Order: sequence, then structure tokens, then C-alpha cells
Amino acid sequence: MKLTLEGIKDCELWHKAGIVLPGYDVEKVSQKAKEEPKWVHFGIGNIFRIFIGGIADGLLEEGVLDRAITCVETFDYDVVDKIYEPYDNLGLSVILHGNGTREYKVLGSLAEAVKAQSADPKQWNRLKEIFASKSLQLVSFTITEKGYALQKADGSWFPFVENDIKNGPDQVTGAMAVLVAMLLERYKAGKYPLALVSMDNCSQNGAKLRESVLMMAEEWRKAGFVDTDFIDYISDENVVAFPWTMIDKITPRPSEQIAADLEALGVEDMQPVITSKQTYIAPFVNAEKPQYLVIEDNFPNGRPALEKGFGVYLADRNTVNLSERMKVTVCLNPVHSATGPLGVVLGYDLFAHMLNTNEDMMKMARMVAYDEGLPVVADPGILSPQKFVDELFQERFPNEYLGDTNLRLAVDVSQMVGIRFGETVKAYVAKYGDASKLTAIPLGIAGWLRYMLAVDDEGKKYELAPDPMNEELQKQLGDIVVGKPETFTDQLKPILSNERIFFTDLYKDGIGEKIEEMFREMIAGPGAVKTTIHKYVC
Repeated sequence: MKLTLEGIKDCELWHKAGIVLPGYDVEKVSQKAKEEPKWVHFGIGNIFRIFIGGIADGLLEEGVLDRAITCVETFDYDVVDKIYEPYDNLGLSVILHGNGTREYKVLGSLAEAVKAQSADPKQWNRLKEIFASKSLQLVSFTITEKGYALQKADGSWFPFVENDIKNGPDQVTGAMAVLVAMLLERYKAGKYPLALVSMDNCSQNGAKLRESVLMMAEEWRKAGFVDTDFIDYISDENVVAFPWTMIDKITPRPSEQIAADLEALGVEDMQPVITSKQTYIAPFVNAEKPQYLVIEDNFPNGRPALEKGFGVYLADRNTVNLSERMKVTVCLNPVHSATGPLGVVLGYDLFAHMLNTNEDMMKMARMVAYDEGLPVVADPGILSPQKFVDELFQERFPNEYLGDTNLRLAVDVSQMVGIRFGETVKAYVAKYGDASKLTAIPLGIAGWLRYMLAVDDEGKKYELAPDPMNEELQKQLGDIVVGKPETFTDQLKPILSNERIFFTDLYKDGIGEKIEEMFREMIAGPGAVKTTIHKYVC
């Protein structure tokens, strides 16, 4: 069986394998999207295909959506060449339950995959056509926090951003410059309204996206590439809106075991690939069943019936903000960022296995969520923080079938610590005058910096997960030697006081010195990390 439009015509074979096929005409909904695009998505990797693509697939099955999503890749073009085109833009969803059972479903909700590559005239002109379409209602994004970043920690432009500013709309490379260039096409076509919907795990993600778009556009105005009328167009949220969202679905990288199992069922060519940009991706996507997507209902050009999607809630901005704060800054992501890097240092591959077998790490995880997070989280009303955390620890975190790795949780942590820890720190400062009551969160920050030394608790070296600040941070920590605490002096001060990283100065908040002490204990020698964790959680 081949995962292609021709291959899925043999329905009986797929049925016998226990794989559900689309109940709608895939070619018809794809063609409709190509002629009159309604929904475009930037960042077309794993989380998009199984979550956003899965929502669209459900709406297509219900008959409340009549066209598929237009897929745009801004970073890793190998994803288009190796995962979309060979499989006719079909995806295979694999839902992993905690009891070991699985749900298989072919997704036909992905219409076409376009490379946002200005150097490729065919792809670039197609993207321009899409954005000039009056029918387009929303552009959603899962490009990770770093996709919105234009500046380094010191406030200077990233080199690619500097080039995008200098070269103008026709020679762009970065996601934000691509987006602004496409908004310029829409402006020229008729100043059509549009909603730009960030679905990344960023605090107030809509505001972050808007800030980056306006910043790039303003630099182009200064350089003479755009006029003030264009700035007015994208600045008017009644015309170009930036709804806020909260998104939640644990989506590990594709499992080689699942690939083998699918091939044993008869599905051909299921093995994961690693692209030139180090994206680990496969024709299928495996993830947990639970999912939450809370969206601010602000769509100037209309929208699909998103509220009918599984796990989707439409709400006002304040409710979205509270839901996002609950998840990203308190309940889920802080647990991942506090314990994932430490899990790498301790030698654990799987996150769930670590929590299920290491009592101290489970205690630390529960401290982050229950003891330190819940006391300062506001109830968003549509989701109960207590029930949300209970579900995490009773069903989601212990699910070893997910195969989620600590190394994945360590990806891009420098871009996340301010969001995932900084908000709780600031809440404690507001409530108590300082954040000195916190223990597990400072321990997690110290653990992340200990992880950055790339030496595990037994003294063995390992490779860091991708992070845009790896080089900068390792240079800052370069003189520190595990087993020689005397090599640690004041190297952490520029990091812990950097408000571009933490959105606050951790020394002023009363925990900078505590983090330094924990870090010092963690570099004492072999086994020091394990000992330090036990000391602070018991």
C-alpha cells in the first residue's frame, strides 16, 4: 500500500490494516483550495500535520469545511521535497493511547505545499497568487518561538534579518520578511482583510507576531521599500488581525518502531528522514489524543467553523491569554523545560520513563506545576487549571507509548525560559515582594545551564539539542569545568540578569544567587546533579 492518491483507492487493503481513509473527496477539496485558498499555514512539520491538519480533516469529514489547507514552508524546504510531494500531500495520523492501542487515519486536508523561497520564481509567484486571493481568510503559524525573533539577546539584528531589511521584499529569506512581503502583495491586490494566527507556544503569541511584522515593515519603510499607507493597512487590527491562541498537544518526533509497524501492516516507505536542516520527520505523525486550541475570535475576513473542531475553543482575548498562561507559564511547558534538560544530563532518553522511574524527578515535576505554578495561576473559565494538571500527571506525562524524549524538550530552551519561568517568577514578586519561595523553578534553570555544559552526570560528553543561543551560551560558560567548582565564578550573571532572556532580572527577583548555588552544587563532580536534585526536592 502506498500513501498516495492512487494508493488509497484500494480501500479494502487499508480497511484490513485498520487504517481509516478520508470520507471526503481529497482531490476535490485540494483543487478548491488551489483555486480559492481560504486557510494558509506557515511551518508544515509534525505538530501542524497531526493537530491543525487533523482539525481541518475533522471539519472536512463533517462537511463544514469545503477545501483543504494551503501549506507553506519557510525554513526547511526538504520537508516539501521528501514528505509532501512523494506522498501527494497526504499524511498519516497515529494517535497513541496510554494503554498501548493506536488510531490510524489518513489525512487528506493538506492541499499543496509551497516553498516560501524568493530565489525560486515559480514558488514565489505561486505564494504571491495565494496572498492576493480575496478568498483568503486566515494564515496560521507553527514556526516555533525563534521564527518570530528578529534580534539577538544584545538587541542587534540577526544577520539574515539584516539582509532581509537591506534587500527588500523580493529577496527575503526569513519567515517574518516573507510574511510582510506577502502582505504587501495583498495590499496591492486590494487591501483585503486577513487574520494572522500564531499557534506557537509563545506568551501572547499574537502580539509577538504583530510586533515582528510591524518592526520589519517599518524598517522597509525607512529604506523606501514600502509607503506609510501599507504601514497603516497592517497596523489596523480591524483589517489585519493578530488573534491570540493557546495550543497544546504533545507531539514527539516520529517513532522508528511505528514506522516498522506500519510497514508490517503493508504501508510502504514509512521510515523517518532527517533533513539537511536536521528536521526529524516522517510520512506519518505520532502524538497523544488530548489536544487543546483556544483561539481569539477575531477574523476580519470571516473564518471556517473552527469551533466544531476537536479540542477547539473560540473565546475573547482575555480568556485566551489566561488559558495560555495556564498552560505555557504554569502547568505543562514549565515542567518540560525544567526537567527535560536535566533528564539529558541524568542519562534518560524518554521523558515519561524518567518520571515513571525516578522519584526525585517526578517530585520536581509536581513541584513546578502543583506547588509553585497553581498558586499563582488564574482560572480561564473554559479550562480548569487543577483538572488540566491532574490530566497531565495522571494520563499524559506517564504515557511511555508517546516516546517523547528529553532531548526534544531541550530544543530551543533559551527561547522559552523567559515565558515558561519568567511569568511565575514575576507573579511571586508581585505577590510576596520577591521570588525566594520558589525552589523547583530555580532548580530547573540551574539544570538547564548545567545541561549547556554538554557533559552528563557521569562525566560523558553529549551533543546539545538545536538552539539559536547554543554558541553564545557555551562561550559564556566555556571556562567552567565539571568536577572543578572553583572554575565557576561569575559566568552566570550576564545570563540570569538578561531581561531579553528571562523578561526579568533574576537577581533583583531574589533567586539569582539561589540558582548560582544550585549550579555550583551540580558541577561538583560525577553524580552531583542527582544529589543536588534530591537535596532540593526532598
